Amino acid sequence: MSLLKPILHIIRIICLLAVFHLTLGYLTVAQSTAPAKPEGSLLKLMTYNLKFASPTFQPSWAERRDMQIDLIHKYAPDIIGTQEGLKEQIDYLADHLPEYVVIGEGRKGGDDDEHMAIFFRRDKFRLREMQSFQLSETPEIIGSGPEVNPRMVTWVRLAFINRPNEGEKSPNAQDYRGHWENNREFYVFNTHFFNGPDASLAKLNASKLILKRINALNRFGEWRAERPLFLLGDFNCRPGTPPYRILVGDKNSTDTELLKNTFEDLNKIDWILYKGAVKVLKYEEVTYNVNGVYPSDHKPIYVEVEIPGK
Repeated sequence: MSLLKPILHIIRIICLLAVFHLTLGYLTVAQSTAPAKPEGSLLKLMTYNLKFASPTFQPSWAERRDMQIDLIHKYAPDIIGTQEGLKEQIDYLADHLPEYVVIGEGRKGGDDDEHMAIFFRRDKFRLREMQSFQLSETPEIIGSGPEVNPRMVTWVRLAFINRPNEGEKSPNAQDYRGHWENNREFYVFNTHFFNGPDASLAKLNASKLILKRINALNRFGEWRAERPLFLLGDFNCRPGTPPYRILVGDKNSTDTELLKNTFEDLNKIDWILYKGAVKVLKYEEVTYNVNGVYPSDHKPIYVEVEIPGK
């Protein structure tokens, strides 16, 4: 009997330890299988004035085009807003960058004149909507505005392609009603402003028109939160000028309809502006060249941003 009590006591301790380890293991499994909070989505954007295929510009387009392909491969942006590209140039880039979908037309319609083309990765986004409008008194009439060098805007509404990780369920049920909160979308606008000594008023009115169009799109029904939006382009003016202040305001502005600059460099005329829930992670003026030769008379602007998870 003197040995029985200690033995029973040891057995009780062993049983309690076993129960403790089983409970701890269950909690660990439960925590690991609990749905994780959705992470933010990384976006890599680039705005790039390609320099049109001018017969007098050196180096020629034939010499520059593969440099541009190499530059894009090195940075692998998700979205590229291009300016000045003629049909020959846009088609060449599209043919050598099959990982991208390309949309946009010439400033005078179809293939005619310079394009405000947008490239986006076909494996990451689905096109929901695309449109364009002229920077003129009749925005819906393609080619309207000045007879020489009319200007325009191309824009898209894109959705992230949803690919759940292996073993995870899709956030959308078979019945999509009531699941708009998982509808991850954003807008991209791409433009090229007027240039020249008499273009001040035209640039000012272009900014007003773009801001009006942007803010007309900021809700998708009463149940939908504001989508993030990006405005890319060659604006032919610098931060602080009147056209810039129309879009961005100044340091004292509190208007929620204004955009923000990913990085304000007072010497830059190429910008990437944004609106909505966006966190800027990186900004870079791309100085890519081959032995001192640049593929365009503009250096691309490249940014990485995060759209927070819902």
